[in-house]
Amino acid sequence: MRPQTRTSPDGVEYRDLNGNETMDPYENPTLPVEVRVADLLARLSPEEKAGLLFHTVIEAGPDGSVLQTPGQISKSPTPAVVGDKLLNHFNVHALGTASAAARWHNAVQALAEQTPHGIPVTISSDPRHGFQENPGASFVAGSFSQWPEPIGLGAIGDVELARLHGDVTRQEYLAVGIRAALHPTADLATEPRWGRQSTTFGQDSDLVTELVDAFLQGLQGEELGPTGVAGTTKHFPGGGPQKDGEDPHFPYGREQTYTGGRFADHLKPFVRAVARGTSAMMPYYGMPVGLELDGEPIEQVGFGYNKQIVTGLLREQLGFDGVVVTDWELINDNVVGDLVLPARAWGVEDLDPLGRLEKLLDAGVDQFGGEECPELVLELLAAGRVDLQRIDESVRRLLRVKFQLGLFDNPYVDEDAATDVVGRTDFVAAGHRAQAESMTVLVNGDGRQGPVLPLRQELSLYVEGVDRAVAAEYCTVVDDPAAADLALVRVKAPYEERNSYFLEEWFHAGSLEFHSDVIQRLGKIAEQVPLVVDVTLDRPAIMTPITEIAAGLVATYGSSDRALLDALTKRIQPRGRLPFEAPRSMEAVAVSRPDVPSDTVHPLFEVGHRVEI
Repeated sequence: MRPQTRTSPDGVEYRDLNGNETMDPYENPTLPVEVRVADLLARLSPEEKAGLLFHTVIEAGPDGSVLQTPGQISKSPTPAVVGDKLLNHFNVHALGTASAAARWHNAVQALAEQTPHGIPVTISSDPRHGFQENPGASFVAGSFSQWPEPIGLGAIGDVELARLHGDVTRQEYLAVGIRAALHPTADLATEPRWGRQSTTFGQDSDLVTELVDAFLQGLQGEELGPTGVAGTTKHFPGGGPQKDGEDPHFPYGREQTYTGGRFADHLKPFVRAVARGTSAMMPYYGMPVGLELDGEPIEQVGFGYNKQIVTGLLREQLGFDGVVVTDWELINDNVVGDLVLPARAWGVEDLDPLGRLEKLLDAGVDQFGGEECPELVLELLAAGRVDLQRIDESVRRLLRVKFQLGLFDNPYVDEDAATDVVGRTDFVAAGHRAQAESMTVLVNGDGRQGPVLPLRQELSLYVEGVDRAVAAEYCTVVDDPAAADLALVRVKAPYEERNSYFLEEWFHAGSLEFHSDVIQRLGKIAEQVPLVVDVTLDRPAIMTPITEIAAGLVATYGSSDRALLDALTKRIQPRGRLPFEAPRSMEAVAVSRPDVPSDTVHPLFEVGHRVEI
């Protein structure tokens, strides 16, 4: 789809976005970005400026249609948020096939042309190339090529592979009109219980720094432009050190602690991301407790509300002049059905929504994630609590990104070509190989027998948690473990089921110990046949009981059954190393310091552990 254009008297093709039949400077593709930004900024009404400050959730309708009613998670129908509220930054959740996604994107851009200055929409996305479906963090790949979760790329530790993944993400996002990525996650996986480790690259600060840098290079290019996707590095200044491993999406997880004094380790990947030119930064929800920087106590409020962190550290010390977008819903509660998720206004719960917005602006935030209340900005302006110059600072940054991405000149995508790019054969093959290569062999044989890996084609195999039809392509599959030469069982890392708050059921948290029923079941199989267990690690697990049962133990981080079997048979050589420490017991976890990597006593497996096969 091509936009409608005019030709100026001096022969420049342009989009007449405000319909005045004149090529205004902001419409002139030959002018520098900053000139175009300044021209448009001067033209915008306070209402238009307020709308730019919000980045809400949106969903595509069936077969790429525009939803005329709120979706399952989105609060308002699309025409209302684009039109009445003048919002034009959207985080897409539900998304169909590649062609439907492209069709929907173009329809939303057509709606945006009807606004006073035709400001194009920016569509963003959480990671959507993996295996984990979590509306608050990431999505299953669907039509996109499927890769291991980022923690699996951390297990491989290959900088060039991270760059390739960023480049593939860029190409597939571009094809359907996603122009901003709400990732990469630069947090360190130092608290074993924390539920968001799968989207990190692991616990090692140096390695995470290199992988984040490489991914951003693949995603944005050397300099953000019309063929790039704007990256949002999160969660500044490092979201891993959660007290008791609880996540600050929820009130019980609001505290972030640095009892080991390792703040600098967690900050390091973000320093590199600033140097790389990350388009945006997202502070975490967490509220620092007992943190001092350069001898100065840091205010105990969520990082998005924290002026010492956003303005003092990020803006002034690190020199970041990109967009600061908050994590989702710091201002208002989110009510979905019978469940409520309180606003993550940690440390400022006593403020009303207007006061929260005012404090966020004072902290240095540019944009409010998951919110759609521009009327509050207008109320602050009318009351003189915020001046228009402060709003203009943020609007300037936000417009700059849209111009850099080329959205003002052509925001549309080719609906027919989308299916040729998304899920392209070589992208899928690269993702599959990464899935297999990320597998980490932890144990191969025990005192009773020698190695059981790699699997051999002549083996008779009993499987659980594995597609029998897929397994039959590699070995002879039997129904009874007693009739098998080997058993292969896939299990997921344990977690506590919770569902008191909206989104809570999706965040795996709590104890890392397997339920006794799982261990008993594995034990019964192991009594009949040598057993190989694969544990899908979205965070560490207490695998001590399994090592007492299984002849073989491997870890995966988002792998199909086929990728697992390709690795187990060495059709693809596995090369994953454990990206975080595997604790021996929950007692060891309970006394570890959340900001310190490898801090559990006498771990079962140390970070970097791998057995060659």
